[in-house]
Amino acid sequence: MMRHDHPIIPIAQDESARRRFLKLMAASAALAGAGCSGPPAEPIVPYVTMPEQGVPGLPMFYATAFVRHGLAHGVLVESNMGRPTKVEGNPDHPVSAGATDVFAQASILQLWDPDRSQAVFRGDEMATWGAFEAELHARRPRFERDGGAGLAILTGTVTSPTLANQLAALRARLPNVRWHAWDPLHDDGAAQAAQLAFGRPLDALYRLDKARVVVALDADLFGALPGSLAHARTFTAPRRLGASADANRLYVLEATPTLTGAYADARLARAPHEIEAALWRIAARLGAAPDVGRAADRVLDRWEAAVAQALDGARGQALVVAGATLSPAGRALAYALNARLNGAGGPLAFIEPVERSPLDHGASLAALADAMRAGQVDTLLMLDVNPAYDAPADVDFAALLQRVPLSAHLGLYRDETARAARWHLPMAHGYEAWSDARAHDGTATIVQPLIAPLYGGRSAHEILAQLAGADSRDGHALVRATWQGSDGTDRAWRASLRRGIVDGSTAVFVAPPAAKPVGRPAVVAAPPLVVVFAPDPAVDGGAFANNAWLQELPRPLTSLTWDNAALVGPATAARADLADGVVARLRVDGRTVEAPVLVVAGQAEGVVTLPLGYGRRAAGGVGEGVGFDAYRLRTRAALAAPPALALERTSRTHDLVLRQKEVDMHGREPVHVAALADRTQAAAPPGAMRVRELARGADGRPAPREHEGDKHASMYPERDHGGYKWGMAIDLNACIGCAACTVACQAENNIPVVGKEEVARGRSMHWIRVDRYQAGARTLFQPVPCMHCEHAPCEEVCPVGATMHDSEGLNVQVYNRCIGTRFCSNNCPYKVRRFNFLQYSNQNVESLKAQQNPEVTVRRRGVMEKCSYCLQRITRARVEAEKAGRRIQDGEMVTACQAVCPTRAIRFGDLNDPASDVVAAKATPLGYDLLAELNTRPRTSYVTRVLNPDPELE
Repeated sequence: MMRHDHPIIPIAQDESARRRFLKLMAASAALAGAGCSGPPAEPIVPYVTMPEQGVPGLPMFYATAFVRHGLAHGVLVESNMGRPTKVEGNPDHPVSAGATDVFAQASILQLWDPDRSQAVFRGDEMATWGAFEAELHARRPRFERDGGAGLAILTGTVTSPTLANQLAALRARLPNVRWHAWDPLHDDGAAQAAQLAFGRPLDALYRLDKARVVVALDADLFGALPGSLAHARTFTAPRRLGASADANRLYVLEATPTLTGAYADARLARAPHEIEAALWRIAARLGAAPDVGRAADRVLDRWEAAVAQALDGARGQALVVAGATLSPAGRALAYALNARLNGAGGPLAFIEPVERSPLDHGASLAALADAMRAGQVDTLLMLDVNPAYDAPADVDFAALLQRVPLSAHLGLYRDETARAARWHLPMAHGYEAWSDARAHDGTATIVQPLIAPLYGGRSAHEILAQLAGADSRDGHALVRATWQGSDGTDRAWRASLRRGIVDGSTAVFVAPPAAKPVGRPAVVAAPPLVVVFAPDPAVDGGAFANNAWLQELPRPLTSLTWDNAALVGPATAARADLADGVVARLRVDGRTVEAPVLVVAGQAEGVVTLPLGYGRRAAGGVGEGVGFDAYRLRTRAALAAPPALALERTSRTHDLVLRQKEVDMHGREPVHVAALADRTQAAAPPGAMRVRELARGADGRPAPREHEGDKHASMYPERDHGGYKWGMAIDLNACIGCAACTVACQAENNIPVVGKEEVARGRSMHWIRVDRYQAGARTLFQPVPCMHCEHAPCEEVCPVGATMHDSEGLNVQVYNRCIGTRFCSNNCPYKVRRFNFLQYSNQNVESLKAQQNPEVTVRRRGVMEKCSYCLQRITRARVEAEKAGRRIQDGEMVTACQAVCPTRAIRFGDLNDPASDVVAAKATPLGYDLLAELNTRPRTSYVTRVLNPDPELE
């Protein structure tokens, strides 16, 4: 116990100390309630495993949903003293299964964003909700008289049963009301393909756990497609720890590098029209399409033959997925090919469409634009959409808005559409309002708020109720009416709130009609250069442009931060005399945009990919003016097929900031790789991996393997950790490189953003990074947190003992000792220590203070910081275990990076527990330590990536 040389004076006995204490308490209360208006008026129900009443200092978790593009992701939101601070996946949700993606993690920062809309605007002047209601009320008698003629409502993708019911009731009463839908990333071709194949729209569900061979044709199963979390989890499950890497095989043919292509066992880059032609030839080889000849490209012909052979050998367990760049006819062919390979059942299933809004968003928006142009729209209500920014360039939606007498925009931000509309209304965030939504498989979740609206925003349900003149405008009552149990009690309602899912709501599979006969493909002359528009991996279609966490997150396949760039292949760049950062002039159908170029290995030649979501003109202080606006080239025709592109070099350059520029391993092989046939000591390629016989304990269980350096003498002291001994194992067989761990760590540990200029100086503050390496044509990922070395080089050089081992062997950082010499960073071979050069934390923004985790110190300028294995979570678990008089059980302590991982690639636990999951992971002969030859004996280890290549393509 620390000894005090002076008496401790109780606060009550010292009036000046008491006053200081009260000042601090007042400041703390202001911090806790910054921008916070308390809990919602209606009762909210904690997650089923949490206590009913909150305990000061202990977080509460509430089951709700994060809704993106209309689809629900089941989440648990952590609340500290009434402040939502962190998002976790809901383990009970069939889609998320406890995991989340980068967007769900960053949604908590969006909630507290000080740039969110905070007032009603009429034009450029602030107004009131009452003024808007008065103007709307004046039109209601005419709506009733004319059946709603002239009234139009524009939404995004709607899966909410409550919102759909409200719109249906409004249209039943006012039959002339028109409902239109627009989401710039909506896949219109999916419904069109099902219509061609089966005569009616259906949603496809890909059950990758039932597939032995998967062929993805420009389809990012692990990234952009609905259900990506479930796809990644189920496909990688048999490959964990390299145990059954031969259980499945993934072939990818794509134009732009994706997470799915990076993980593939065989990948080939080709333009979209070549991919579609390859699909027809593969289908012809398998008897699902007429003979269309062979590919002139020898490499492609060999690839097609191998894929056809693999699909034929996996009948009943074969899956072909065609992406949005393929035509509806080509995607309908993919459905027919799956039916031929699998018959009834198999990895591909169908359900009735989950979406309740119009399924063809391009046609729906075009119809609205035509009506506006003809003067047929008198009142337009736009709910959480931004068509003035992201509508097709030839629609010119902002100009058409000026023809509408009353236009109102409901949104989180006063964005481009809000500024063009007559009225802007602040919207309540998803964690501030009652709602509901369905996941891609139909599972419904009730969205319950954790906090009352910070800025007086209202939900879409409340606005529609106001438009309809309903007696009740209470969002809670509206949603509850949808899900009230048939017995009239609250039991079903409360159970749904507790679990985060509505029991029995998952869609039932439907047996589609027999696929229609397939004709011959249309012959279209392919242009020499085409453009593909794609959502940005971090800002999506633009909705997250003002999110600093995502702007600073290195893009998985390029490491680019704080920018977008035109992605081109090496040969295409050489022909146009382009290099990284050179600004090129891009022309599509007479429209021009200038954009910096980034040369990407693995990009299809003859294809330029333009990431969407940048070039915002009214996004907020973070996202405004960042990057170029690719929507200016995206016309209605581009929604159907990649258009021709003209490209020329300019004399200008632009600084692109890449977090990682070097992707060659230079023989050090930080990522160990082995082919499936090389899983024995004799067959292992030199340096690829080292396989040992598993040592087993008396109980027959695998024992932890020895460290590489255990056989070497060392000057480091030997430490005996008889209590807990924490360690981590990262399975590279499961990691897909999505970087969700990086954002989860940032949210959990109050890690600041530093901005583009500081990233360019190498001053990123992320505590866990995802390194990317190129091994031939293959992309490899490796998450790198602090290694928590037993023989820590950082400790020996710290002059003040700021970095040291604790009693459980963790390498901890004592912030109030650190004097910023940075010796520890220089001596760290893994480069995982971060120095706080400047006061990066947003200390002056009250709302952002409220987002911070109260269990983690906000570091001051001039100190070193790094991964702590989420020490605050370990402490919390220890307290709970000690109260129960037991040890911490395996799986009870979960780090932030471990919790978020959709593929469960990260395992953490007590190495002194022989039955723990992490011990089993470290016992595998495929395990290895990073830079083991340095004898640092890291607590974090890795599992060798085992590949399952097609011998026909090797």
